[in-house]
Amino acid sequence: MPSATARVNSPHLGKAVSTFLLLLSLAFWCGCQGVSAGNTTPPIGDLSLAQWSLNFGSVTAGSSETLSVAANNTGNATITISSATISSKYFSLTSPSLPATIAAGQSATLGIKFTPNAAGTFTATVSITSDASNAQTNLTLSGTGVAAAGGQLSANPNTKAFGNVPVGTTQSQTVTLTNTGTSSVDISQAGASGVGFKISGITTPLTLNASQSTTFTIAFSPQSAGTVTGNVTIISDASNANLTIPLSGTGTTATPGQLTVTPTTLPLGNVVDGTSGTASGSLTASGADVTVTAASTNNSVFSVGGLSLPRTIPAGQSASFTVTFSPQTSGAASATLTFTSNAQPATTTESLTGTGTPAPTHTVSLSWNASSSSGISGYNIYRAPYTNSCGSYGKINTALNTGTLYTDSGVVNGSSYCYAATAVNSSGESGYSNIVSNVKIPAN
Repeated sequence: MPSATARVNSPHLGKAVSTFLLLLSLAFWCGCQGVSAGNTTPPIGDLSLAQWSLNFGSVTAGSSETLSVAANNTGNATITISSATISSKYFSLTSPSLPATIAAGQSATLGIKFTPNAAGTFTATVSITSDASNAQTNLTLSGTGVAAAGGQLSANPNTKAFGNVPVGTTQSQTVTLTNTGTSSVDISQAGASGVGFKISGITTPLTLNASQSTTFTIAFSPQSAGTVTGNVTIISDASNANLTIPLSGTGTTATPGQLTVTPTTLPLGNVVDGTSGTASGSLTASGADVTVTAASTNNSVFSVGGLSLPRTIPAGQSASFTVTFSPQTSGAASATLTFTSNAQPATTTESLTGTGTPAPTHTVSLSWNASSSSGISGYNIYRAPYTNSCGSYGKINTALNTGTLYTDSGVVNGSSYCYAATAVNSSGESGYSNIVSNVKIPAN
């Protein structure tokens, strides 16, 4: 069959295309104009220093010199200087207080103090951090410490902050005292003020020759919670006759630990009168280390062991103990086990229970055929309680039984049991023999 095609002729097609292309061209041109008109630069701040280095020249050791430099905001938005870190403790920022804000086109004055502690050359870098476009700006520092004419004392460090120290403890720090002058210094007195501060390791009178040093110790022993301030004062014939070292520290009260016992009730079960049974528990410290100083019960038939006292239990750790029940008469018995410690509260208790049972009036005689294996050294005998089936087996002979006969005198009247035996040689222990089940013990 021949193929057929259809075509729709439109006399306006060329005109429609031309119109479309014209509109597209106009739209593109208008779009470009719109983008160009809206393109503006956001305001930013820019930090610049009037000079990038400061030289303090020569400064007498133990004294100070302060210089300043202008920090200019050359941008068109406000900037904030958040911090200024100095790489040497012998230079310090005196102004402004940070954080500091500098408006666009404005300036702030940075004050830098140089305090050499000895003769020699000192250098450092100030790293200024801000939200300007140049987030970190550096300033180079230099200066020379010179020895004072005559004698002069300097302390390193020249202030002592002890931070937080628990009440009842002591923290010690060392200070070096140096004669940075050119002649000897006679120290006549040295002492500390402020509750809990004291010094040791320095005895007066003491002479320090030029460039000679000595060390001593400052100790802080807070007597109560709170912040304490004080001073170490050194009196001498140096040019700085009264050298003062500021002191600070905060006494803190340690949070007491907690002591828990597991389980809260410890059952000792049935124990034949005149014999003993044992069970185990554990103590756990939390929050802080706990020291257990005593453990006792209020009933003499229960005793606690396995815990050498005093015993310190680190926070998050546990210590085990055992309780022995030794009934002398039949019947239920109970007691409270009390642990005394430095925890909060100071005592932790556990309930103890147990039942004394009469001595058995019946015994079970067991016998079995000797094992045919070679090298048999003896036999173990196992017993399990019987209800509807045999329960969990436990070995009842205290020493290896060398014969094929055994008498079980540890049965309870009115109970039922299962029995099994194993053979032992140098290779180990065999499996259970045939099991004798539901051996009934008369009630009387």
